[in-house]
Amino acid sequence: MQPFLAHPFDSDRLHEECGVFGVIGVADAANFVALGLHALQHRGQEAGGIISHDPEQGFNSAHRFGYVRDNFTKQSLMETLPGPLAIGHVRYSTAGTKAATAIRDVQPFFGEFAMGGCAVAHNGNITNALALRRELIERGSIFQSSSDSECIIHLMARSIQRNIPERMKDALRRVEGAFSVIAMTRTKLIGVRDPLGVRPLVLGKVGDDGFALASETCALDIIGAEFVREIEPGEMVVISKGEVESSRPFGPSKGRFCIFEHVYFSRPDSIIGGRSVYETRRQIGVELAREAPIEADLVCPVPDSGTPAAIGYAHESGIPFGMGIIRNQYMGRTFIEPTEQIRNMGVRLKLNVNRALVKGKRVVLVDDSVVRGTTSRKIKDMILDAGAAEVHFRIASPPTAWPCFYGVDTPDREKLLAAQMTVDEMREWIGVDSLAFVSLDGLYRAVGEARGRNSANPQYCDACFSGEYPVAPFDQLERGFRMKPQAELAQITNHAAE
Repeated sequence: MQPFLAHPFDSDRLHEECGVFGVIGVADAANFVALGLHALQHRGQEAGGIISHDPEQGFNSAHRFGYVRDNFTKQSLMETLPGPLAIGHVRYSTAGTKAATAIRDVQPFFGEFAMGGCAVAHNGNITNALALRRELIERGSIFQSSSDSECIIHLMARSIQRNIPERMKDALRRVEGAFSVIAMTRTKLIGVRDPLGVRPLVLGKVGDDGFALASETCALDIIGAEFVREIEPGEMVVISKGEVESSRPFGPSKGRFCIFEHVYFSRPDSIIGGRSVYETRRQIGVELAREAPIEADLVCPVPDSGTPAAIGYAHESGIPFGMGIIRNQYMGRTFIEPTEQIRNMGVRLKLNVNRALVKGKRVVLVDDSVVRGTTSRKIKDMILDAGAAEVHFRIASPPTAWPCFYGVDTPDREKLLAAQMTVDEMREWIGVDSLAFVSLDGLYRAVGEARGRNSANPQYCDACFSGEYPVAPFDQLERGFRMKPQAELAQITNHAAE
């Protein structure tokens, strides 16, 4: 079997595309947005942007590469973003140019219409963006970025509706895929989720008259906002003058929230669907221990995302928990220019083994996922080099065998280990004594579905595990992507009906 090659500094992890945050009805709203984006930094570290509106100075914007803390904490910059209304975005590119991002690709995007300006920040991925882009260019639109999200602004510009919220409804009815959108006019803050509600969006109350919209509840916590509720799938809220108006521009809809938000993307201190993300991840570990027990001396997480599941596995199995791997908290996404010697260090720059703890032990390593397996192999080598007697991997998600097209940076299918190998072949390739993944039903039980997955009508979007895409990824099909054969999907559905 040919090894999967990766850059030694590649984290071999799935990455969320972005996080969005908006505030209305507070003095210096951009400062609140900067704090909110800081809490959402895990959703995108490539770049960030903030647009604010002040009644006297109008719209102002700032877009920067890098971390929020390195840009939007400078007083000189924040003073250029006055006003009681602002939205922001942190980016990790999935659509558009990768590895060579231009500042024009950084959101929020802004458009000036006859009835005033509008800024838009989008979390997700538009699956028919290529077709929309072609159509819009043929009709005279001039695109400034490579981002799929810019289609929303151009579709709004072509609408004949008389106000911006109605133009946004027109635009988003043409869009397919996943979108949680935060937008702002001169006087309104707007939030919309796609009919399936694939990506999260929550509403919070700030002070007496202010409101906030955010990708996660942890971003509300950092500004002292009170969590009000989740924006529902297919819902639009328009906030102005301390009031929230709700509408359903897409008609009735049944949600298919991304189940991987529970596994990895969301921060463990966030709340999703009334459930603690931390508690869900701990429960995944419990399910893993029940489904894949092993005789061992120590349960260790692969930090930081594997920690809650490892705690659950240890508690359910009775095997002691220990921090056998320590993460270097100061290792950012960039480092010194890698020499060949440093290149060979690979994962050791980010993780180090607690040798005194693992030496001579049969170790269960708990991680959130296996994507290409390159990092798993390196971690296994580190544990064995430190003197472990055995290494057993337990993975807090089912095998990731299909790419995501709804706002997650996923490798091509041929680069996903689970798409090319059986679990036993993966175990042999990684080089561990045993390997087990939580089942899809076990994952569903951990998120609160006591009877597991409803195969006929899945409660979540789990396409990365099942290959069942709730919205056809037309752009990818046009590029040659092959979905799971319909006969195979029908067989699954028929089996569930029996």
